[in-house]
Parts: sequence; structure tokens; C-alpha cells
Amino acid sequence: MEKFEKLQGVAAPMPLVNIDTDMIIPKVHLKSIKRTGFGKNLFDEMRFNRDGTEIADFVLNKPQYRDADILVAGDNFGCGSSREHAPWAIADFGIKCVVSTSFADIFFNNCFKNGILPIVLPQEQVDILMADAEKGANARMTVDLVTQKITTSDGDVIKFDVDAFKKHCLLEGLDDIGLTMEKAASIDTFEEKAAQSRPWV
Repeated sequence: MEKFEKLQGVAAPMPLVNIDTDMIIPKVHLKSIKRTGFGKNLFDEMRFNRDGTEIADFVLNKPQYRDADILVAGDNFGCGSSREHAPWAIADFGIKCVVSTSFADIFFNNCFKNGILPIVLPQEQVDILMADAEKGANARMTVDLVTQKITTSDGDVIKFDVDAFKKHCLLEGLDDIGLTMEKAASIDTFEEKAAQSRPWV
């Protein structure tokens, strides 16, 4: 998993509430357990017509937001089923940070395990970021995980909270496997001692 320290990029405004995981990645596309390849199907039913052509007025199809790094969303983002494919699709598309007033718990935790920073802020602060995002590609936000601050294109600074352990994992680029591998030496020592004390196993 890539380290997340500081991100400066374009923020796409998506003020819809209750965006569920089936909207993020429809179940018809859940055909792999690899983390890659799902970005092309992110928000599939909102991005594309049935014939595969793009829906021009969907935010991520607009020229100024095609390379968005940040998503400013409405309340209760990531609700619905607990599919991990949802953060996989978001990350594979290139979005590394999602801001909302609230997230579904499972989706929220899955984001951290897949290199995405989900930020919870009060509505009035999300409104500020939403308005900044609506300015387009020239309005670039900065998300600094080290200092836990978001800086708008106008220089306004918004502080955010993040769990210390989850922050450590993002800063170091550690998913569940990475966390386990940090203990590799201790695991090897345990296995050696176990083999000596129980050679019949």
C-alpha cells in the first residue's frame, strides 16, 4: 500500500446523500478479488448510459474532474453492503481522500486498509469544501495527514481528527498484511521455539 502523507489535488463535488456501495461499484462488476481494475466501473450506473456512452453531466465525466484526487461527498457515504470492492474502485480510479459528514462504519475502516483517507467534518465545513470544489480544476486543495489539516484553494485551513493508529498505518503504507509483516521476526522466533519444544508437530 502506498504511503499517504500529503495530497494536493483537484476535489470533485458530489453532494448526494446516502451514496451506497452498490452505487460506488455495482454488483455486476464484482468478478475479481484483485484490488485493481475496478476504477473503470466506479459509479458505473451514474457515469455511463446502457450503451456505454458517458453521461456528460456526471461530475467525474466533466473535463475538470476526470483526474480528481479528492471527493467531497454528502452525508452517509459508503452505506449499504460491506463490499470491499467499493474502496478498491475508488482507489483504482485515483481518488485518495473522501470528505463527508459521516461514513458507514465498515466502508470507513476499509478505506484505511486500502490507502484512502476518509475525513469526517461538520456540515458547515463540508459546505466550505464543497463550494471550493465546485470552482473546478484550478481550485486545488491540500490534505496534510501529518498536521491533520485541509487547506482550500483560497488558503482557508480546516483541521480534522483521525485515529492515531489508522493515521500511523496510512503514513507508513501498512495494510493488514503489512502490519503482520512488521512482526515477522517475532513470528519466526516463536515458530523456532515451538518447533524445538514440540518436534512431533
